[in-house]
Amino acid sequence: MARIFDVIEYADEMRDRIVQRFPEKGSGDFRIGSQVIVRESQAAVFFRDGQALDVFGPGRHTIATANVPRLIDFIGKAFNDRTPFTAEVYFVSMREFIDKKWGTPQPIIVRNPGMGLGVALLQGFGSYSFQVADPQQFVTQIVGSLGVYRTSEIEDRMRGVLLSDLTDLLGETAADHSVVDLIGLVNEMSAGVRAKAQDHFISLGLTLKSFIISNLKPSDKSAEELRNMGMLDMNTYTQLQAADAMLAAAENPSGGAGLTAGIGAGLGVGNVLQQSLQGMTGAQGQQAAAGAAAGGAMPDVMTPAEAAGFLKVSEEDVIAAIDSGDLKAKKLGNAVRISKKSLEEFLSG
Repeated sequence: MARIFDVIEYADEMRDRIVQRFPEKGSGDFRIGSQVIVRESQAAVFFRDGQALDVFGPGRHTIATANVPRLIDFIGKAFNDRTPFTAEVYFVSMREFIDKKWGTPQPIIVRNPGMGLGVALLQGFGSYSFQVADPQQFVTQIVGSLGVYRTSEIEDRMRGVLLSDLTDLLGETAADHSVVDLIGLVNEMSAGVRAKAQDHFISLGLTLKSFIISNLKPSDKSAEELRNMGMLDMNTYTQLQAADAMLAAAENPSGGAGLTAGIGAGLGVGNVLQQSLQGMTGAQGQQAAAGAAAGGAMPDVMTPAEAAGFLKVSEEDVIAAIDSGDLKAKKLGNAVRISKKSLEEFLSG
């Protein structure tokens, strides 16, 4: 014989649960007159035949046709209001779920006109909080027939929405503000993301209570990592690598810091160096330029190996630049010679 429930309640604090179905599996047998206890920070949604009938707030409720208006359509008076009926109750936590974490798994690329490469890569992290606003909508649209629905089951979706709106807002804000300004506008951007994301949360029966950007900073990932993630095109990647080489040369002029292998072949080392040095200022930039342009006494005529030593690249890179026509050279039999003038023209772009 089916068990008939006279008291329906869920006393757990529901710290990590948004919804708890009663019973967790199957349907419950309730009779008219059964007591439903809904605790503070809870709501109870009644379902029968997959259809929501009513929502109860905190307090003690008695199941009757008066407080569940559509029940009369299913039961009728022939049963004298005592016959059990099958239904489910979904207890929904109405508390605010706080201190949920978000972060950028990959850097966000934004425009940064007039500085460096003209783009910047930002990373950020912070927290957010949310609350169920419409329990019936949330249960019918998100939970379905699940017995338990935890916060972890919807957090990925919420973080995805928040990161999408943050990326969109950074793109809009970067049009009128530098990266330095953006880092100083975290409170304004926090409010902006909350406003942008609110409609999506409402469509789920939720409300976004807060969104906080705790930190926003330039990415500390290397150019190689960013390229592997598909965040950089080849041109930007090459320029960043060249800039790293120039900084290394400035810090240790005699240490032989070289350019990344391959950037001389068809890409124009001179142009790369010139663009990289535009983003460097002061004594460090001047020192790097001097190290690249001098590299010791340059002879009037050089072999490819000598030119490679001056450029701090491989001999194969120099040969490739000659074959592509970027670097002018003379071939005498099997020997190849490069003039000082040709190398200077190559470096100047």
